[in-house]
Amino acid sequence: MRVRDIDKEKLVIANAIDQIVQDGFQGFSMNKLAKACNISVGTLYIYYKDKDDLIQKIGATVALEFFSDTIKNFSPEMSFEEGLWIQWVNRAHFTMKYPKQVAFFEIIKHSPHGEIILNSTTKFSDFRMIMKQFIDNALHKKEISPMTFEAFWAVAYGPLYTLLNFHTDGKSMGGKPFVLTDTIMKEAFQATIKALKP
Repeated sequence: MRVRDIDKEKLVIANAIDQIVQDGFQGFSMNKLAKACNISVGTLYIYYKDKDDLIQKIGATVALEFFSDTIKNFSPEMSFEEGLWIQWVNRAHFTMKYPKQVAFFEIIKHSPHGEIILNSTTKFSDFRMIMKQFIDNALHKKEISPMTFEAFWAVAYGPLYTLLNFHTDGKSMGGKPFVLTDTIMKEAFQATIKALKP
């Protein structure tokens, strides 16, 4: 059996992310990926059973990195305002540092691979439990108004992701140049907290 080459594997992951972000699933193939990496297609099958396995394994790796970063220095026992701000900072930092990985995961998340990836390890359900506990604590302490989960998510994280999309594009509405600063992020955050308070 051939030994896995870590550097080659990193090259495969980077090129797979690039291709899926640029061309979507339709433009992605194992042959094209092998050519971009300057390796044989057979080499890809050392690491992955098939194309779906490759997409799901890379998707799970990116998702775990993102979720781990999201809860860095975070505890569900924190006050809602403090905990949400830490999450905003962590999510913004990861998105600005790894824009391609985030774009890749957004594509994966809204595909049939999304559910498979999120059910592939208990680490994802652990993350969901931490978030549920955080929201339940905030509701119990009357720090936020009761609302459907979808409405909560839209209000709590929608403003941040809108700003991050502007930042990634380098422009906001009407093509106005845009760079996300702490001041702008804090301004949107304060409005979010105000909207969620009882």
